[in-house]
This record gives sequence, structure tokens and C-alpha cells, in this order.
Amino acid sequence: MTAVDRIGTSRIEMLRAMVRIREFEERVKRTFTEHPGVIRGHTHLADGAEASIVGSIAAIRPGDQVLATYRCHGYPIALGSDTTAMMAEIYGRANGLCGGYGGSMHLADPARGFLGTSGIVGQSIPQATGAAYAAQVRGAGSGDSDVVLCFFGDGASKQGAFHESLNIASLWKLPIVFVMENNSYSVSVRVEQEDANAAAGEPLATKAKAYSMPGVTIDGGDPDLVRATVGEAVARARAGDGPTLVESQVYRLSAHGNSIAPPGVPLHYPEHEAVTVFGDVAEYEAALRGDPVPRFRAALVTGGVLDAAAADAIAAEAADEMQRAVDGALAGPDPAPSDALRFVHA
Repeated sequence: MTAVDRIGTSRIEMLRAMVRIREFEERVKRTFTEHPGVIRGHTHLADGAEASIVGSIAAIRPGDQVLATYRCHGYPIALGSDTTAMMAEIYGRANGLCGGYGGSMHLADPARGFLGTSGIVGQSIPQATGAAYAAQVRGAGSGDSDVVLCFFGDGASKQGAFHESLNIASLWKLPIVFVMENNSYSVSVRVEQEDANAAAGEPLATKAKAYSMPGVTIDGGDPDLVRATVGEAVARARAGDGPTLVESQVYRLSAHGNSIAPPGVPLHYPEHEAVTVFGDVAEYEAALRGDPVPRFRAALVTGGVLDAAAADAIAAEAADEMQRAVDGALAGPDPAPSDALRFVHA
């Protein structure tokens, strides 16, 4: 497997993709200390959500499309985007995936079906709904439409765009699957402090009932379960039967985000909010024990799918790939000053 291969559906391929995503996220995080000042602006990691990302994308086919949140590095990796170009984009280099214009929160690779991301909470939801409408028009009457996966966090379900989009998607039976990756925190606020369903002890997938679509809550740390569940929703959408809301329960292992603000003042969150805000060390340690990457590795090794040496080789390959990504990004040129005027239309 190379840096630009889309993941397949085998369990070994899914593990490889999860390991590559985790290694990429770790290298982004380490950049703040190993190469101070290289990253400007915000980065938001999705370590802990690898199984949800990989399991979901393993359920779609070429031609389908994906939109995600600003916590977006894992999706294009799973879709086959080049990791050196991705790292160069995060570093703001001209050889970046978007020429250095987007940075961490605005990755896009339309050729691979990754339509983009946004720093605005919930913005991907109406955009993905529009993409699903376009897919419906393209495949009108075929019963085999392209499908859109829309990823967003639990906090985005409080935005009006969430409710408007689910309503129209259900009404028009659009070919879209809404994947809410519930990581239990919106920055430093726990989900039960801001969500009526969570406060009542209900799954957030309950929200689907208001829009007459299926809603299901699953363990987002189990890539096999995610693939099966999202796969059913994708098949339903592809056949013209409309959308599904999947609540994929994950646990974000890093703090909310990191940023460097001119003139180089670190504004990163050093530890997870469970510890720094709520003092709940036990919760965070339990989340680390449930880390989906070693958990899936252990499942494959104990199940005889691959041996420990092969699993170690996958990890070593990922480490080598992401070191090349860092080196290639560091060596990349800065954009020319005149490029700042490109794409400016007013």
C-alpha cells in the first residue's frame, strides 16, 4: 500500500489505515515542539476516531463523496490523499494539497471524493446535503445513486443547519448518511451540559425521529461494527430510500486543539479537558485503555488475522511514511507573495 491508495475493505487494510491516521496526527502534534513556528493557525486532531473514520469510508465506493469538520486529517488519508501534500498544506507550503491556501482546517481533495471542510461548526451538513441533491439528480431513477457521507461532531447537532438539512434530506429522500461523531466534548463543555437528549440519558441518534429517518447509536471504536452499520445506511441511501443518522460514539484522546498565534505565542491546550476542566483523571485513563487502534490490532492478532510481527511492520511503515511527509513538507517552498492575490474576486 502506498500513500495514495484508497483503503479497501479487508480488516488488515482497515488497521493499516487507522495506524497511518494515528501516526499522521502524532506528527502534526509533535511539529509544535519539534519545529516551532512551522504551523500557523489552528490544528484539531481526531486521535481516537480512527475506527469511525476508517469503518465508514470502507463502506463506500469510488464516486461517492465525503464532507467533514475541521477535525479532518483522517478522512482524506482513508480516501487515498497523499500524506506529504497534506502535511505540506498544514505547514502552509506551496506543495500542499491546496497550495498552502487552506491549512489544517480546510483540506480538500475533490478528485478523490473529499469535497472539503470548514472551520465553521456544522457547515459541512448543509453542504453535504446539497452534494447529495446533486448526486440524486445525476442518478435520477437509477436506483444506484452515488452517496454522500457527512461527518460532524455532537456540538454541530445544535446548529440550525443540522435540523434544516435533516428535514429536507428526509423529505426528498436524498442519498446521504449523516455520521455524528460524538466525542462527548464541545471544546471544554461536556455533551450533557448542552444537549437535551444527552442530559435526559438518551442517545443523540434520537434526533432522527423528528425527521422520520432511521437513527442508530454505535460504538465508534469498533471499525467492523462501523463498517457494517454505515454500510447498511449507504445501501439504503443508494437505493433511493433516503438518509440515516448514525451516532458514532468516540473519545477524542487529544485536547481540543492547538494553535500558534503571531508572533509565535503558543495557545495550545496541553491536556484533555476531562483532566484540566473537570479533574476526571479516571475518565481519561479509561479512554486511553479503550484506544481503538491498539484495540483493533489486538483483535486481529488474537483472532489470527495477522501476527504480531506483521502488525509491528504496519506500524513501522506508517512511521516511515509520516517521516517522509514531514521531511517533504519542511522542504516545500513557501507560496509566492503574489499568490495571495489569486482567487480574490472582489
